Amino acid sequence: MRRWASILVLLVFATLLSGGPAHAAPGHAVVIVSGGDAVSPFTTPDAACRSGLAAGNTDTALRENLLAAGHTVYTSPAMAGRGPVIDQGGFGAFGDCPITLPEIMTVDSTASIDLAGEHLARFLTYLHDTRGVDVVDVVGHSMGGLYSRAAIRVLQSLGSPIRIRSLTTLGTPWEGSFLSDYANGITPLADCAGDAYCEKASLAMAAEVTRLQTGSGREVNQGYLMGPHGWNEYQAGVLDQIPVVLIGGARFTRPAPVNPMVWPNDGIVTTRSALATDISDRVLPHRRCVSFDDTHSIFVSDSVGLPWDTGMTWDPRVFDVVRGAINDADGALATPTRVGC
Repeated sequence: MRRWASILVLLVFATLLSGGPAHAAPGHAVVIVSGGDAVSPFTTPDAACRSGLAAGNTDTALRENLLAAGHTVYTSPAMAGRGPVIDQGGFGAFGDCPITLPEIMTVDSTASIDLAGEHLARFLTYLHDTRGVDVVDVVGHSMGGLYSRAAIRVLQSLGSPIRIRSLTTLGTPWEGSFLSDYANGITPLADCAGDAYCEKASLAMAAEVTRLQTGSGREVNQGYLMGPHGWNEYQAGVLDQIPVVLIGGARFTRPAPVNPMVWPNDGIVTTRSALATDISDRVLPHRRCVSFDDTHSIFVSDSVGLPWDTGMTWDPRVFDVVRGAINDADGALATPTRVGC
């Protein structure tokens, strides 16, 4: 607990030194969406969990950094399975959370991408109806980026008054995860090139896909997402007026020749997938890409003995990019359609 508190104090202090708070306009909020198999609590700008990590292991540090910069920040609730969020033990523990939202507003982070998106759309509608949120900058980690895209499509189809001003994705598997590619028979274990972590994670994903039979783990692969009839192409048009910033991690590498859909990667998602390299302009018309030598998350960093700030959701360099994406969102569509991609 002392370690977590020290890290968060340093992050807040660094943000204040870097230029002071930017005051959010009324009705404007940042919403952080966590990814597959995540358990994250609902937090508001002034209320979070009182024990453990205030917003779970995905969202806590990013939330604190954005709050310190003056943004109005909410974290969307996510549960690995059906039901509302409950207190968590083990890695990334949290508890004594002030608000528990019902299942229909809680992302099932093991469910299908589109079902998770429907629940997220209900959550965003809840923020609009109860808290006056009209304009949203979405920050999605991992599968949270895909859940967010599904939610945006739902909101648009219903004529929602909520305006999604920008989307920033961190380690999102736009083209799939090599773990799911292995679990679904698309790539062989040999493509791990003898890397022990890659093999262990691939086998674990295969076991999870077999256990659940359906959901995010089975869908987050090239076969489901890519191609002329894939999920991505079905999303064409959704992001036409929404600037997107893509952040990828490239902590783990292997010398060529290797499968580019496996290497380099952040432990779960390849840099190529996180930066949407093969996604058409029909689907992603306005993009900016940035990559760091990060892992996918503090869970991955912890698993391989690295400090937490090597995980992209706890890396101050990533926070700088996220804040820039939010602060520059209004003028982003007037800039070149591809920057760094």
